Amino acid sequence: MAFLRASRWPDDIKVDPAYKQDGRHDGNRPSGRKAARNIGYADKFQHKYWHFINLPFSPDNTTLVEPPAPNAKTQIALFRKTLMSPTSSSYLKSYDLVWLIHLVADVHQPLHATSRFTKTHKKGDDGGNGVMVCSHPCQTKEKLHAFWDDILGVSTDTTTAIDKAKQLPAADPQLASISDESIWIKESFEAAQTHVYVSPIGAGIGPYEETDSYKAAAQELAAQRIALAGTRLANLLNDALR
Repeated sequence: MAFLRASRWPDDIKVDPAYKQDGRHDGNRPSGRKAARNIGYADKFQHKYWHFINLPFSPDNTTLVEPPAPNAKTQIALFRKTLMSPTSSSYLKSYDLVWLIHLVADVHQPLHATSRFTKTHKKGDDGGNGVMVCSHPCQTKEKLHAFWDDILGVSTDTTTAIDKAKQLPAADPQLASISDESIWIKESFEAAQTHVYVSPIGAGIGPYEETDSYKAAAQELAAQRIALAGTRLANLLNDALR
């Protein structure tokens, strides 16, 4: 229960009045030296830009822009180093552990690892946040990013989450043994191109109507990715805390 509640905390502080938005572009771009600091719970910044790394790609040769740092990749590396450090305080390790639980899952979601650059989105679509989708008959629209975030469910009940986890497929042992966060991110980056930005998702803003086959494929991939994330997280924590 503690791990499940902790896993939501980096998202919870986005709407907590005790924490303030930092950075640029609605807090999604790092700005200043404090963006990469690691000071524990005394830090009252939301650090929204820690949740993702927008590796760029373009299907129409639009000029690409590399992602800024800090980002999910830099922070995972920093936080796991803290957990392994014999000199880091328990206070700081607690803070970094909570963020690690969240970020390991985040980088296994394909749209937390990419931004698509097109003639419509010359500055990138921010991991699908600039693309709208809908279900038939297309009366309620949502962001493509939100669709993939929520594909496995949106309940905040911990018992529901535990029951849902029991239904996940077993992670591939060979893939689960990969400990390099760069490879995790590369997998998600490639999955975005082969499973997210495919029909019926077009190159513009949308809205694009989700098909049953698209939803089914998204469900299958998301289940595989989150099962893999959980096993890799367990391996990471065992290695860091032994």
